[in-house]
Amino acid sequence: MAAFIQTLVAFPLFGVVLTVLAFVLGQQLYLRLGKRSYLQPVVAGMMLVIVVLLVLGISYRDYYRSADPLNLMLGPATVALAVPLYQNMRRIRALFLPIVLTLVCGSFITVGIAVGILWLFGSETSTLMSMTTKSITTPIAMAVSEKLGGLPSLSAVLVMFTGALGAVVGVPLMRRLGVRDEAVKGIALGLTAHAIGTARALEESEECGAFAALAMGITGVMTAIALPLIVSLL
Repeated sequence: MAAFIQTLVAFPLFGVVLTVLAFVLGQQLYLRLGKRSYLQPVVAGMMLVIVVLLVLGISYRDYYRSADPLNLMLGPATVALAVPLYQNMRRIRALFLPIVLTLVCGSFITVGIAVGILWLFGSETSTLMSMTTKSITTPIAMAVSEKLGGLPSLSAVLVMFTGALGAVVGVPLMRRLGVRDEAVKGIALGLTAHAIGTARALEESEECGAFAALAMGITGVMTAIALPLIVSLL
């Protein structure tokens, strides 16, 4: 068994194949069971990957290294979200100032609350710095976290957990609260659940996805610029 696992991990694209298969299986499960919110393909796929790694005794480091080609594609995939933005540019221009004000207030409040809770529990500085990037997409979060003295791997986990949680509970919660405006739903998902939330927003509508992409992009850029400045002042 040990020899089989070593051979499996040694395969250069092991992480890529495992990730793609897990997502495809998660997507099939999601579609066949009626698109239930708690069975989001990304969430289900993530759980499948975790189970496989635990059962086979493969370290996350080995998996992450072999999945590196997918990590390199995160940037171009994020840039591709410019397409729905362009298609909804007229309404985005009309609401641009309220959107920016909402994102500035919302992003710093959510980060402040999360970091404050960890600080009260006596968390280490590296953990606190890693938490500050929880609501921005993975490539930016890992780069900013490293610059701040955080742990890029922990930041990646926090980003995935935040995105998965937002994708699962975001839309049902907004429906219960009576939120019907597609722009409002998109901004909320993009702000709190970044790329995974944006993928969920695109399932709702093109407009919802466009505003989620806008919120994710502005929040990421704003955080990448503002956080190092704020930390240096503190």
